[in-house]
Amino acid sequence: MNKDNLLFVIIGVLLGFASGYVFHEVLSNRQPPRLTPELRAQIALEGESVSGPPVGEAQAGPAAEGAAPAAEAANGGGTGPAMAQIQELRDYVNKNPNDADAVRKLADLNFDIHNWSRAQELYGHYLTLRPNDPDVLTDLGIAFRESKQFDEALARFRQAKRVAPGHWQSLYNEVVVLAFDLKRHDEAQKVLADLQRMQPNNPEVAKLATAVSGQRSAA
Repeated sequence: MNKDNLLFVIIGVLLGFASGYVFHEVLSNRQPPRLTPELRAQIALEGESVSGPPVGEAQAGPAAEGAAPAAEAANGGGTGPAMAQIQELRDYVNKNPNDADAVRKLADLNFDIHNWSRAQELYGHYLTLRPNDPDVLTDLGIAFRESKQFDEALARFRQAKRVAPGHWQSLYNEVVVLAFDLKRHDEAQKVLADLQRMQPNNPEVAKLATAVSGQRSAA
């Protein structure tokens, strides 16, 4: 399946008067746009807020329409075109578990409706069929991060970095987990320095650096 790699990462910045989220979206040439859950929030960074519909909402992908709770997705419940698509694809994958493209598509659909445990299972299976895909490793890391399994998330981001040293999205996510989830500021700063050298003109990296600095100052 061709799918633009869309990386969404959230940073909660709690600085008293300024709190909010950093939204990041990255499109490569392979994966369609989609959202991680918390990135539906409006951006408020260093006193600058963005109002209106959640950023990227219109790009959420096919599974965002009529999305049902994760339990319903896992059990084949729910209504609407998204659930019908998931059920049809699920039946196909059950009969054809080695069809890597179908497995990945089903993983993506479960990712889109925030069914993290099922997405983790499917991405893991995909990686047994096609190992060391940095985009899928990063998606799997995000799924672990959303389940608050931070060490598992870091392991996937770092694996993606090892197999594709230029995959800056994995470094970006690693900084987010280290700085904002685990509060391991020294480690986060080292990874951020590598990221800045890799992407010196990337505005999203600049936003991340500002947020990390502010968060560390408030710690």
